[in-house]
Amino acid sequence: MASEGTSTVPRMGSFKRALLGYRRGDVDAAVAIRDARFSAVEHEAREAVETAVQAEAEAASLSGMVIEREREIRGLSERLRDANERHEHSIASLHAVSERLEEIQAQARGQATRIRMKALREAVEVSRRTQELTEVQEGTANGAEQPSASSAEALGQLFEGLIKMEIGPLGDFSQLVGFEDTVERLGASEISVERFSEGRATVSMRLDEPVELLRELEEKAPFDFNIRRTADERLILDVDEDQDPEQRAA
Repeated sequence: MASEGTSTVPRMGSFKRALLGYRRGDVDAAVAIRDARFSAVEHEAREAVETAVQAEAEAASLSGMVIEREREIRGLSERLRDANERHEHSIASLHAVSERLEEIQAQARGQATRIRMKALREAVEVSRRTQELTEVQEGTANGAEQPSASSAEALGQLFEGLIKMEIGPLGDFSQLVGFEDTVERLGASEISVERFSEGRATVSMRLDEPVELLRELEEKAPFDFNIRRTADERLILDVDEDQDPEQRAA
Protein backbone atom coordinates (compact mmCIF):
# COMPACT_ATOMS: atom_id res chain seq x y z
CA MET A 1 0.00 0.00 0.00
CA ALA A 2 1.56 3.29 -1.12
CA SER A 3 1.60 6.09 1.37
CA GLU A 4 1.81 9.83 0.79
CA GLY A 5 5.13 11.59 1.47
CA THR A 6 8.61 10.15 1.75
CA SER A 7 8.86 6.68 3.31
CA THR A 8 10.61 6.56 6.66
CA VAL A 9 11.41 2.86 6.37
CA PRO A 10 14.98 2.33 5.03
CA ARG A 11 15.33 0.19 1.98
CA MET A 12 16.67 -3.29 2.46
CA GLY A 13 19.81 -2.30 0.59
CA SER A 14 20.55 0.37 3.15
CA PHE A 15 20.82 -2.06 6.09
CA LYS A 16 24.38 -2.73 7.08
CA ARG A 17 25.24 -6.36 7.05
CA ALA A 18 26.68 -8.12 10.05
CA LEU A 19 28.49 -11.37 10.36
CA LEU A 20 25.38 -13.51 10.16
CA GLY A 21 23.10 -11.08 8.21
CA TYR A 22 21.60 -7.58 8.78
CA ARG A 23 22.00 -5.79 12.03
CA ARG A 24 19.20 -6.63 14.32
CA GLY A 25 18.92 -3.09 15.75
CA ASP A 26 18.40 -1.59 12.32
CA VAL A 27 15.75 -4.19 11.45
CA ASP A 28 13.92 -3.75 14.72
CA ALA A 29 13.91 0.03 14.25
CA ALA A 30 12.53 -0.33 10.73
CA VAL A 31 9.82 -2.70 11.97
CA ALA A 32 8.91 -0.35 14.79
CA ILE A 33 8.62 2.56 12.38
CA ARG A 34 6.44 0.44 10.11
CA ASP A 35 4.18 -0.62 12.97
CA ALA A 36 3.86 2.99 14.13
CA ARG A 37 2.92 4.03 10.62
CA PHE A 38 0.34 1.26 10.39
CA SER A 39 -1.06 2.27 13.77
CA ALA A 40 -1.34 5.90 12.65
CA VAL A 41 -3.07 4.87 9.42
CA GLU A 42 -5.45 2.56 11.32
CA HIS A 43 -6.22 5.39 13.79
CA GLU A 44 -6.93 7.79 10.94
CA ALA A 45 -9.10 5.16 9.27
CA ARG A 46 -11.07 4.56 12.50
CA GLU A 47 -11.57 8.33 12.92
CA ALA A 48 -12.73 8.58 9.31
CA VAL A 49 -15.12 5.70 9.85
CA GLU A 50 -16.41 7.24 13.08
CA THR A 51 -16.84 10.59 11.35
CA ALA A 52 -18.69 8.91 8.49
CA VAL A 53 -20.91 7.01 10.94
CA GLN A 54 -21.63 10.21 12.87
CA ALA A 55 -22.39 12.08 9.65
CA GLU A 56 -24.69 9.25 8.56
CA ALA A 57 -26.44 9.34 11.95
CA GLU A 58 -26.88 13.10 11.71
CA ALA A 59 -28.20 12.72 8.16
CA ALA A 60 -30.62 10.04 9.34
CA SER A 61 -31.71 12.31 12.21
CA LEU A 62 -32.22 15.24 9.86
CA SER A 63 -34.11 12.98 7.47
CA GLY A 64 -36.34 11.86 10.35
CA MET A 65 -36.93 15.47 11.35
CA VAL A 66 -37.85 16.36 7.77
CA ILE A 67 -40.25 13.42 7.57
CA GLU A 68 -41.79 14.39 10.93
CA ARG A 69 -42.21 18.00 9.78
CA GLU A 70 -43.82 16.84 6.55
CA ARG A 71 -46.18 14.64 8.60
CA GLU A 72 -47.03 17.60 10.84
CA ILE A 73 -47.61 19.81 7.79
CA ARG A 74 -49.94 17.20 6.27
CA GLY A 75 -51.78 16.96 9.59
CA LEU A 76 -52.13 20.74 9.83
CA SER A 77 -53.31 20.90 6.21
CA GLU A 78 -55.98 18.28 6.92
CA ARG A 79 -57.06 20.11 10.08
CA LEU A 80 -57.23 23.40 8.16
CA ARG A 81 -59.29 21.75 5.44
CA ASP A 82 -61.64 20.25 8.03
CA ALA A 83 -61.90 23.63 9.77
CA ASN A 84 -62.76 25.32 6.46
CA GLU A 85 -65.40 22.70 5.73
CA ARG A 86 -66.90 23.13 9.21
CA HIS A 87 -66.80 26.91 8.77
CA GLU A 88 -68.61 26.70 5.44
CA HIS A 89 -71.14 24.30 6.95
CA SER A 90 -71.63 26.67 9.90
CA ILE A 91 -72.17 29.60 7.56
CA ALA A 92 -74.72 27.60 5.56
CA SER A 93 -76.48 26.55 8.75
CA LEU A 94 -76.45 30.14 10.05
CA HIS A 95 -77.92 31.35 6.77
CA ALA A 96 -80.67 28.75 6.95
CA VAL A 97 -81.41 29.68 10.57
CA SER A 98 -81.48 33.38 9.61
CA GLU A 99 -83.95 32.72 6.79
CA ARG A 100 -86.10 30.66 9.15
CA LEU A 101 -86.04 33.44 11.76
CA GLU A 102 -87.09 35.96 9.11
CA GLU A 103 -90.00 33.69 8.14
CA ILE A 104 -91.01 33.32 11.80
CA GLN A 105 -90.78 37.09 12.31
CA ALA A 106 -92.91 37.70 9.22
CA GLN A 107 -95.48 35.18 10.45
CA ALA A 108 -95.40 36.75 13.91
CA ARG A 109 -95.91 40.24 12.47
CA GLY A 110 -98.81 38.99 10.36
CA GLN A 111 -100.35 37.23 13.35
CA ALA A 112 -99.89 40.32 15.53
CA THR A 113 -101.50 42.47 12.84
CA ARG A 114 -104.47 40.12 12.61
CA ILE A 115 -104.82 40.12 16.40
CA ARG A 116 -104.68 43.94 16.52
CA MET A 117 -107.22 44.24 13.72
CA LYS A 118 -109.53 41.79 15.45
CA ALA A 119 -109.16 43.64 18.76
CA LEU A 120 -109.78 46.95 16.98
CA ARG A 121 -112.94 45.63 15.32
CA GLU A 122 -114.18 44.30 18.63
CA ALA A 123 -113.37 47.60 20.33
CA VAL A 124 -115.15 49.51 17.56
CA GLU A 125 -118.17 47.28 17.88
CA VAL A 126 -118.26 47.72 21.65
CA SER A 127 -117.86 51.48 21.22
CA ARG A 128 -120.63 51.58 18.63
CA ARG A 129 -123.02 49.68 20.83
CA THR A 130 -122.10 51.84 23.81
CA GLN A 131 -122.73 54.99 21.79
CA GLU A 132 -126.04 53.67 20.51
CA LEU A 133 -127.08 52.85 24.06
CA THR A 134 -125.98 56.30 25.24
CA GLU A 135 -127.90 58.01 22.46
CA VAL A 136 -130.98 55.96 23.25
CA GLN A 137 -130.69 56.88 26.94
CA GLU A 138 -130.16 60.56 26.11
CA GLY A 139 -133.12 60.51 23.73
CA THR A 140 -135.26 58.88 26.40
CA ALA A 141 -134.18 61.42 29.02
CA ASN A 142 -134.78 64.43 26.77
CA GLY A 143 -137.95 63.07 25.26
CA ALA A 144 -136.66 63.51 21.71
CA GLU A 145 -133.45 64.35 19.90
CA GLN A 146 -132.82 68.04 19.46
CA PRO A 147 -133.52 69.05 15.89
CA SER A 148 -130.52 69.84 13.77
CA ALA A 149 -130.08 73.20 12.14
CA SER A 150 -131.15 73.56 8.53
CA SER A 151 -128.55 72.84 5.89
CA ALA A 152 -128.17 76.54 5.01
CA GLU A 153 -127.67 77.52 8.65
CA ALA A 154 -125.28 74.63 9.23
CA LEU A 155 -123.16 75.59 6.24
CA GLY A 156 -122.67 79.07 7.65
CA GLN A 157 -121.99 77.87 11.21
CA LEU A 158 -118.51 78.53 12.62
CA PHE A 159 -116.69 75.71 14.39
CA GLU A 160 -113.69 76.04 16.70
CA GLY A 161 -111.85 73.85 19.20
CA LEU A 162 -112.28 70.08 19.48
CA ILE A 163 -114.71 68.68 16.90
CA LYS A 164 -115.91 65.12 16.41
CA MET A 165 -117.37 64.16 13.08
CA GLU A 166 -119.02 60.94 11.98
CA ILE A 167 -119.11 60.39 8.24
CA GLY A 168 -120.15 57.55 5.99
CA PRO A 169 -120.74 55.29 4.31
CA LEU A 170 -117.30 55.34 2.71
CA GLY A 171 -116.44 53.01 -0.11
CA ASP A 172 -112.94 52.15 1.12
CA PHE A 173 -110.11 53.34 3.32
CA SER A 174 -108.68 55.56 0.57
CA GLN A 175 -111.77 57.78 0.76
CA LEU A 176 -111.15 58.27 4.48
CA VAL A 177 -107.52 59.21 3.77
CA GLY A 178 -108.66 61.74 1.16
CA PHE A 179 -111.15 63.21 3.63
CA GLU A 180 -108.40 63.56 6.27
CA ASP A 181 -106.20 65.40 3.76
CA THR A 182 -109.06 67.81 2.98
CA VAL A 183 -109.66 68.52 6.67
CA GLU A 184 -105.94 69.12 7.21
CA ARG A 185 -105.87 71.65 4.34
CA LEU A 186 -108.68 73.53 6.08
CA GLY A 187 -106.36 74.21 9.05
CA ALA A 188 -107.37 71.38 11.34
CA SER A 189 -104.76 69.76 13.63
CA GLU A 190 -104.59 66.73 15.93
CA ILE A 191 -106.58 64.73 13.39
CA SER A 192 -107.26 61.13 14.45
CA VAL A 193 -109.63 58.36 13.43
CA GLU A 194 -111.31 57.08 16.57
CA ARG A 195 -113.11 54.27 14.82
CA PHE A 196 -113.90 52.94 11.36
CA SER A 197 -116.63 50.31 11.17
CA GLU A 198 -119.12 49.24 8.52
CA GLY A 199 -118.06 52.07 6.24
CA ARG A 200 -118.59 54.82 8.81
CA ALA A 201 -115.72 56.66 10.45
CA THR A 202 -115.53 58.88 13.52
CA VAL A 203 -112.85 61.55 13.09
CA SER A 204 -111.59 63.84 15.86
CA MET A 205 -109.90 67.15 15.02
CA ARG A 206 -109.00 70.50 16.53
CA LEU A 207 -109.68 73.88 14.91
CA ASP A 208 -107.48 76.65 16.30
CA GLU A 209 -109.52 79.38 14.56
CA PRO A 210 -113.24 79.67 13.70
CA VAL A 211 -113.91 77.96 10.37
CA GLU A 212 -117.09 77.48 8.33
CA LEU A 213 -116.22 73.82 8.34
CA LEU A 214 -119.25 72.40 6.58
CA ARG A 215 -119.21 75.01 3.81
CA GLU A 216 -115.51 74.40 3.19
CA LEU A 217 -116.05 70.64 3.14
CA GLU A 218 -118.95 71.01 0.72
CA GLU A 219 -116.64 72.80 -1.69
CA LYS A 220 -113.45 70.75 -1.23
CA ALA A 221 -114.43 67.27 -0.01
CA PRO A 222 -113.89 64.45 -2.56
CA PHE A 223 -117.57 63.44 -2.32
CA ASP A 224 -121.05 64.94 -1.75
CA PHE A 225 -122.74 64.56 1.62
CA ASN A 226 -125.88 65.44 3.56
CA ILE A 227 -125.86 66.98 7.02
CA ARG A 228 -127.75 64.89 9.57
CA ARG A 229 -126.69 66.52 12.84
CA THR A 230 -124.61 69.47 14.02
CA ALA A 231 -125.54 69.70 17.71
CA ASP A 232 -123.19 69.43 20.71
CA GLU A 233 -120.02 69.91 18.68
CA ARG A 234 -120.73 66.55 17.09
CA LEU A 235 -121.30 66.43 13.36
CA ILE A 236 -122.91 63.55 11.53
CA LEU A 237 -122.57 63.56 7.76
CA ASP A 238 -124.09 61.04 5.38
CA VAL A 239 -122.25 60.52 2.09
CA ASP A 240 -124.54 60.69 -0.91
CA GLU A 241 -124.70 57.09 -2.12
CA ASP A 242 -126.44 58.07 -5.37
CA GLN A 243 -123.44 59.95 -6.79
CA ASP A 244 -121.24 58.53 -9.52
CA PRO A 245 -118.99 55.72 -8.14
CA GLU A 246 -116.00 57.26 -9.92
CA GLN A 247 -116.68 60.55 -8.16
CA ARG A 248 -116.87 58.78 -4.77
CA ALA A 249 -113.58 57.01 -5.43
CA ALA A 250 -111.83 60.20 -6.56
